[in-house]
Amino acid sequence: MTQISVGPDARPAGESKWADLADGRVHYVDHGGPDGAPLAVLVHGLGGSHANWAALAPLLTADLRVVAVDLAGFGLTPAGPRPSSVSGNADLLYRFATALSPDPVVLIGNSMGGMISALLTAAHPEAVRGLVLLDPVLPLTAALPDRLVTANVLQGALPLRVRMALADRRGSIPRERAAMQLVTLCCDDPDRVTEDVIDVHLALAERRGFVEETARDFAMAGRSMVFTFARWRTYAKLLHAIEQPVLLIHGTRDRLVPFRVARVAAAANPHWSFFPATNIGHVPMLEAPSWTSERILEWLSTR
Repeated sequence: MTQISVGPDARPAGESKWADLADGRVHYVDHGGPDGAPLAVLVHGLGGSHANWAALAPLLTADLRVVAVDLAGFGLTPAGPRPSSVSGNADLLYRFATALSPDPVVLIGNSMGGMISALLTAAHPEAVRGLVLLDPVLPLTAALPDRLVTANVLQGALPLRVRMALADRRGSIPRERAAMQLVTLCCDDPDRVTEDVIDVHLALAERRGFVEETARDFAMAGRSMVFTFARWRTYAKLLHAIEQPVLLIHGTRDRLVPFRVARVAAAANPHWSFFPATNIGHVPMLEAPSWTSERILEWLSTR
């Protein structure tokens, strides 16, 4: 396996913008890029936001126009009447991408965002020129996440009334602590995440404040994600049927989606390009952004 050296990377950048769709506004961060370059849409996972891409996005802008979207119910994008389920957000992502670019886009999705990006690609292949999956939620195998991660994911699949009762019993969690749960839960070594990237997550938590619908939106997304990968045969067939070029990058120390699951998916889809991220957890774009950007840009240069 390729060894990864983790060093200093570009500082977070980007401009906060809104896209007005027929059913409401969608927030995203525009990181810029060359005129005429393909548009790359970065898609976060469950409980994530545009902030998850703060380290990686600036490293892609030499060759791509890069935007990081907030899905419905996450970041700064309100769900409102829109569902925050994976299918609902796949539809939202399609309408968002086509509103920003008349040409096919490159989708780069992490975790649940990888699942959503795959669903979009299968439903609208004409809208996607390439699919990059960073530790995506993949069809089930005999491998299971560790106990702490499993408890968090399954809690997201509980009915809202049950989740709210559990939250009341635990008491409120400070916004700063909630914002950092992604780093501590999903990274193999949280110290690899630079302070300026952590500051982006904390600033978002402060800007977002308390949103009453957060628990509802998280629960809807969590349940739909669990139900989708539980129907693993149907999901596996959908992935195998994707004809666009696919790059799969997966951390060998991912506690949420075990590396074994990625190896099985890669073997079942030999037409994909597959790179193990050695000694990296669930979010390689945060733990090893330089290495991850090099793999993505090298792969795109051959397509």
